[in-house]
Amino acid sequence: MATSIASHVQTMADVNLFDRVNGDWSTGRFVGRPFHLDYEKAQVLVADAWKHAASGIPQGAFLLAYYENETTVSEALLLRVLGPASLPTDRDMVSSMVEYYKDDLRTAGEETQLDEFTRYEFGFSALECRILGTFYKGEGETPRFGADVENFYSAHNYSVVKPNDEALAKIVNFREGETVGRPADVRIGRVRYSSTGRFQDLSEEVPVYIDAGDFMGKRTALFGMTRTGKSNTVKKIIEATAGMSQKAPDRLDSVGDVSPEEFIDPLTDQGLPRFPVGQIIFDINGEYANANLQDEGTAIFEMFQDVVTRYSVLKKAGFKVMKVNFFTDIQSGFELIQNRLSDDGSDYVGSFLAVDLQPPQDMSDFGAKCRWERKLAAYQCCLHEAGFSLPAGHKVRFSGNKDLNALVSSCPDPTTGITLAQATAWFTAVWDNPDLEFWADYRKKKGHDWIDEDLKAILAFLTRKTKPGGNANVSGYRKLRDMIDLHTSTTAAPFKQEIIKELRRGGIVIVDLSQGDPAIQAMYSERICRAIFADAMGRFVRNQPNNYVQYYFEEAHNLFPKREDRDLSQIYNRLAKEGAKLNLGLTYATQEVSSISAAILKNTQNWFIAHLNNEDETREIRKYYDFGDFTASLVRFSAASDRGFVRMKTYSNPFVVPVKIDRFTAQKDGE
Repeated sequence: MATSIASHVQTMADVNLFDRVNGDWSTGRFVGRPFHLDYEKAQVLVADAWKHAASGIPQGAFLLAYYENETTVSEALLLRVLGPASLPTDRDMVSSMVEYYKDDLRTAGEETQLDEFTRYEFGFSALECRILGTFYKGEGETPRFGADVENFYSAHNYSVVKPNDEALAKIVNFREGETVGRPADVRIGRVRYSSTGRFQDLSEEVPVYIDAGDFMGKRTALFGMTRTGKSNTVKKIIEATAGMSQKAPDRLDSVGDVSPEEFIDPLTDQGLPRFPVGQIIFDINGEYANANLQDEGTAIFEMFQDVVTRYSVLKKAGFKVMKVNFFTDIQSGFELIQNRLSDDGSDYVGSFLAVDLQPPQDMSDFGAKCRWERKLAAYQCCLHEAGFSLPAGHKVRFSGNKDLNALVSSCPDPTTGITLAQATAWFTAVWDNPDLEFWADYRKKKGHDWIDEDLKAILAFLTRKTKPGGNANVSGYRKLRDMIDLHTSTTAAPFKQEIIKELRRGGIVIVDLSQGDPAIQAMYSERICRAIFADAMGRFVRNQPNNYVQYYFEEAHNLFPKREDRDLSQIYNRLAKEGAKLNLGLTYATQEVSSISAAILKNTQNWFIAHLNNEDETREIRKYYDFGDFTASLVRFSAASDRGFVRMKTYSNPFVVPVKIDRFTAQKDGE
């Protein structure tokens, strides 16, 4: 592929979009003349003979309309074919055809019974075309493109051409001020206008290239029904990003703090990322983390095994286990509990989930420190009673009281360090003795209860007694038993920190969520996303540069906020709205446009649209860019030939291009 890119680059560089030879356009075949022109649309007269000579004019095809009323042509309007248009003579033509049909006369073929003049008239029709913009000569004859029409003349001054393969390649790969061939450019597929391939399959492929830099720090959407090629396209994007990342000239760990004046641009002048790009894939179906047949036996983890780290909720060979030590990583463990029990409507559970386990900001505040240590110890007692395995030699320390210590004669002073079994007995005895004189004396002396509201909520959960000294009448800590499989007793660094470290060095992290229930998938996805976002924001605030980190979400509707959800504090909405300044990119794939939050859609720059099977979705996609030109064709689908057939709009391309995406395979460039 490397050789073909070089040859295509040279071919495109040699194409002159304004060149004429002996009065004919060297860029393609003449197909007609416009009879109506404005700033938005053109109506073009075409003839059957002209269409046949140009190998047909499919819906969605690109055409060039040249202004010919000057010696040196310096501009061409870029058109896209939308459908048929009406001619002023159509009523007369239809009337004549009907009369011939009634007389049972042959109107086509070698035995036609039409006279020459009628045959000539019947051979004309019209096309309605969208004007996408204007190619024009800039300084030094360099072609430029403007996404509008600065001026137009009388329609009879224009000649319309269907571009040949060389000119079409330059059009679909045109980028302002440059040609394809920079280090970040990779082939994504070939131009494909229609499902029917009678003419297209006989011609040479017209390659389509993407600038992998278009995806860095940007939002990318892939929409289409199941089995239409979304995953294949995602893998091509991952492959392109990995190839670009390998060419990064610097390493993030070699750069310390920088002042705003010394800010390091995230892209080099070659369009490459300054630092290696981290990529994290949330693999709902396990197709990236595991070998599968649809990729000819090759998965992402196999192609890039030197830089890939795989994580799984379950323990299995080749994967790091994505579990939390609830005793050493208190906040992460408690977040998991809060997420799992968030739908529980019990008052005592709600009070427990509202407990603040964060350490006090001022640890020199002795009272605040004592209250926090008690809450922490009582919370860990709940974990212990639920059956969470303990790290070796684990003990807790907190400030008790001689009157309270005396309630459990077998328990040492808690300030010296006690086991969780001893701490459980201590807290249970305290909760079971609400009539101690100590409570009243303490309240009278301090003005508040020794057991604050947070500790009350935890002790009710621990003892299963909602009232001090009462009976065990609720489930309490037993509700935590379903979360034991999320816990590990090892004391290694939390997996979130490991993932961030891998991404900062430019690795590819695959989070295999295929064996977790939807609640677990959403929980881990959100927590990991928040951790990466927080790390990037911290680096941004400290004037430390961020490398690009790209998120990938398959089956995004399972994780992303729904369309009607306007909570912009949700991490996925924040990634969409704030991720760019933190060099965080977002690529998501799903079947339905309408299933995704509007806050995410409105901030998406790159679009890949495959088959959509209903008008509700096409009405939604019509709102973005010029996808309205394709709504009818997006509903049509041939399972035999249309997989990977998408309409693509990327950040550096000013208009949508219909593309057949290449198959993702194990073959590397040049092989």
